[in-house]
Amino acid sequence: MAVLSFDNVTVTARFGSRGVDVLRDISFSLAQGDIVGLVGESGAGKSMIGRVISGLLPDNFTVSAGQVRFDGADLLALGRPERRGLLGRRIAFIPQEPLSALNPVRTIGSQFSEHLRHLGIDRSLRRALMIERLQQVQLRNAEEALLRYPHELSGGQCQRVLIAMAFAGEPMLVVADEPTTALDVMTQARIVRLIAEQQELHRTALLFITHDLRLAGHVCRDVGVMYAGDMVEFGPAAAVLKAPSHPYTKSLLAAMPELTGPRHVLPALSDHMPGLAAFAGLTGCRFAPRCAVKDAACVSTRLAPRAVGSGHWVRCAQSCEQADIIGMREPIILPGALADAPASVEFRNVRLSYHAGRGFLGLRRSRFDAVKSASFSVRAGEILGIVGESGSGKTSVGRLVVGLETPSEGTIRVNGMEPVANRAVHLTHRDAQLIFQDPQSALNPRRSVLRLLTQALEAGASYAPPPQRRPVADSLLRDTGLPPDCLERFPSQLSGGQRQRVNIGRALGARPKLIVADEIVSGLDVSVQAHILNCLLDLNRKHGLTMIFISHDLAVVRYLCSRILMMHAGEIVEEGPTESVFASPRHPYTKALLEAVPPDNTDRPWPPVPAAEPR
Repeated sequence: MAVLSFDNVTVTARFGSRGVDVLRDISFSLAQGDIVGLVGESGAGKSMIGRVISGLLPDNFTVSAGQVRFDGADLLALGRPERRGLLGRRIAFIPQEPLSALNPVRTIGSQFSEHLRHLGIDRSLRRALMIERLQQVQLRNAEEALLRYPHELSGGQCQRVLIAMAFAGEPMLVVADEPTTALDVMTQARIVRLIAEQQELHRTALLFITHDLRLAGHVCRDVGVMYAGDMVEFGPAAAVLKAPSHPYTKSLLAAMPELTGPRHVLPALSDHMPGLAAFAGLTGCRFAPRCAVKDAACVSTRLAPRAVGSGHWVRCAQSCEQADIIGMREPIILPGALADAPASVEFRNVRLSYHAGRGFLGLRRSRFDAVKSASFSVRAGEILGIVGESGSGKTSVGRLVVGLETPSEGTIRVNGMEPVANRAVHLTHRDAQLIFQDPQSALNPRRSVLRLLTQALEAGASYAPPPQRRPVADSLLRDTGLPPDCLERFPSQLSGGQRQRVNIGRALGARPKLIVADEIVSGLDVSVQAHILNCLLDLNRKHGLTMIFISHDLAVVRYLCSRILMMHAGEIVEEGPTESVFASPRHPYTKALLEAVPPDNTDRPWPPVPAAEPR
């Protein structure tokens, strides 16, 4: 008997007298000990399925058709008290953001104990059980961890705490909603291994929600591909990822950079996922407006699922399934340094230290070196990648380059500028610009796209009167691939990928000589990621822009960068041409990092055992 089953479930959002189907005819089942993955872009409806299971739909959303059964019972027929009684005990959740899920003003022990109280565990037994569960997820010094607050633990450690809490009651079903998004590959490998170990230990059914198709292929038995509230393809993970049938699945796979083999320009999907307002006008396949091989039937008719293999079905016309949506792929030519180009950035024995508090008589107690004796250079026109797990010192190097940090030792030159006591004062926006990871928080929500793109022209040496700013904004729109009609919009009216393009365009507004991009595609959908990466390559070709690209995603770095630095614990442990480092890594840390990446071939065992433990 299935632990969880969805049978033609439809969720409808009500806006006055008008109803819009947010999920349409969702069907799948999950048996004890099974792992089913849900993949797709943001807005596809993956997390909405989790909300149906938890009973936490928004007020104007209702399940208007279909049936959800859990352990044989009709989940939708249960009252609110009975439904809440299942959560935590028999149905558990692992959220995406561990630091947001944990209360910042309460210790780990206090929060874990409250969870056990909800499970009905006697107070006298809780401490021993908490320590046992934390040890099971390989959290060292479990007793000490119970006394700490969330901000005193790393993101990976907080995620381990949430995994321990989720499996503490030995639930029948665990819903893991993007549990590894934006984690570095070493932490991702540890977290996935821990979830799999706990799932196997307790024979728990696991619903694994992710936008990473490569990861889903290694973790899940079956995979369902979601698009705009529809499940467009479902089947065994190996069949769906090796022989996809739906054009959307094919497009997602083609947009993923590869770790091995020839490098080609990523084919990026046009436009973006439709919003709720557009759903009512899409009577047929909701992917049709973005599909390169659609026919008239796709636009007007929603096709029934069609079997294409054992346990493998697709909602698509056979003619579309067999069409080649990729075509000839253009080889990528990675940018190199301009001929006879001088060094754009030079680091010589740079150290950046922080001191933890002060002791008796004001004496410093301890020193933490975020960057240790770093020496490297970046030539004009080059794209250099800096790679390493969280806490390796990547971002600290980027902040040193743009003058947001002052080195404790050593010298830094940017665009030939001599080192000075306070580089932040002397560096101008024409020398270097930093593109932040999260455009949502980096962009002023009260400024239009026009004002954001031309912000550098409002004061200082780059000042230009308003009439002269519009042509600059139009040029930046073309450079970043944004539609002309978005100039008067605000950040909240843009998609995530469009906001990141505005973020890039704003940095280019004063035509800097150097760009530092800090994890700017981390956590983005692969389709949006492909657009951003291709945009950066185009900008480098057009303007000879020098870039330092900071990332923990090795496939992305291989696609974009001609040379890389590998960082570990503040040190540069390996440096060289990207292909050479990937093909023949020399340092043990580089080898461990490459082994921690989910391989393109899902038949290869992953994650590696054992993965290196965090410091």
